[in-house]
Amino acid sequence: MIQVVLVEDQEIVRRGLKTLLETKPDLKVVGEAGNGQEAVELVETLHANELAPDVILMDIRMPIMDGVTATQQICQKFPGTKIMVLTTFDDTQYIAEALRFGAKGYLLKDTASEELAEAVRSIHRGYTQFGPGILEKMIVGVPSEEPNQLAEIPPSLTELTPRERQVLLMIAKGASNREIAQALFLSEGTVRNHISHILTRLEVRDRTQAAIVANSCLSWLESNAG
Repeated sequence: MIQVVLVEDQEIVRRGLKTLLETKPDLKVVGEAGNGQEAVELVETLHANELAPDVILMDIRMPIMDGVTATQQICQKFPGTKIMVLTTFDDTQYIAEALRFGAKGYLLKDTASEELAEAVRSIHRGYTQFGPGILEKMIVGVPSEEPNQLAEIPPSLTELTPRERQVLLMIAKGASNREIAQALFLSEGTVRNHISHILTRLEVRDRTQAAIVANSCLSWLESNAG
């Protein structure tokens, strides 16, 4: 059973999410909060009572404490709890901050129920989850790299092997380990080893942050992968 906490300031939205999730036999909503401060306190209480949530669905814009600050505090105190941001197309700056603080991905609030449930399962299994369109919008403001200006490319990126760049490129596109393995004709164990080395080389905490790095240099990476 995957234990889920809902953090959303609009009660009607929160109620709808709970109804959608609890139609799935493997998902259980163990707590709800209407703002970030309530969320932090709720997670602390659940952990103290040995009811630690597996996944938190976190709204961004809320009163008292927003979802970004709550994400930062929860990830610092309880790194094993996975947070997925619920968002709209207007929240791209906040999404980037939440991902930097440890969120494992994001979804649009109007995501269909089956997709939402599968995203919760995917996050719980350790994958990242990127909703459609927003990642591209997040990197629109990143200056494009001139093909020959390698000095502007992070040195750690140029030190990756061609195969590791292929893996990183697929991570940037939201592929799972299994999808990467199938596309590159590798075992999942080999893919995990590549990802471990990529994270170490790029000095990032997880594949979400690796995806952000990759997307900031996407044109160069596409030209130099494999």
